[in-house]
Amino acid sequence: MSLAVGATSSSATMGHERDEKKSNESGEKADVGADDRAKTPKIEENADGEPEGKIHRSASESSICATEDEEDDEGRKIELGPQYTLKEQFEKDKDDESLRRWKEQLLGSVDMNSVGETLEPDVKILNLAIVSPGRSDIVLSVPENGKPKGLWFTLKEGSRYSLKFTFQVTNNIVSGLKYTNTVWKTGVRVDSTKEMLGTFSPQSEPYTHEMPEETTPSGIFARGSYSARSKFVDDDNKCYLEINYTFDIRKDW
Repeated sequence: MSLAVGATSSSATMGHERDEKKSNESGEKADVGADDRAKTPKIEENADGEPEGKIHRSASESSICATEDEEDDEGRKIELGPQYTLKEQFEKDKDDESLRRWKEQLLGSVDMNSVGETLEPDVKILNLAIVSPGRSDIVLSVPENGKPKGLWFTLKEGSRYSLKFTFQVTNNIVSGLKYTNTVWKTGVRVDSTKEMLGTFSPQSEPYTHEMPEETTPSGIFARGSYSARSKFVDDDNKCYLEINYTFDIRKDW
């Protein structure tokens, strides 16, 4: 509005000084308004009209909270494109130099004669290990039926540990392999974890993936027996292993 007033004053047939004064005044007002707007911070709002922001949560040693992530993901399937054999994937877009180099880097020394015609990838979890500083690794063999007999392992309260997987990929590329783990105590879900492992090409040597380090909870309410379910699934929701097991948290190993 002030810019329009300034323009009208300068075109009217009144004194030159008056025109110049009004033009300057209106120009100053416009500049002040622009400065004020520039100094006013812009607050992004979400769909509910509330300020947008990020809250970073970190788990404490003395608390374990239940989440609904696993149930939310159950039955949810990512729509992917058509599936190809490894040989077909390698032949696609072979005239694109950058794609060809990327595929060679991903596939490495894969023997196309042995796996090139297989459509479905296969992932075999060879073992799981619990790694804790100052202690030997607790290597857990995986039973064929995914149900270890009795107590599978024991953790010391307040101890640092990480979980390490050793697995092998054959036949084809597995896309978006992830690990999920849900824990219950006395029938109540107390923890849920999901970790994206990545995309892997078939190879003769097994892969190893180590989870971020965690600390077991401590205190009288943390000690006791737990039941858990671990799963390894890919982007197609194909499950390669489901383990149902029990473990204890005690005062000592």
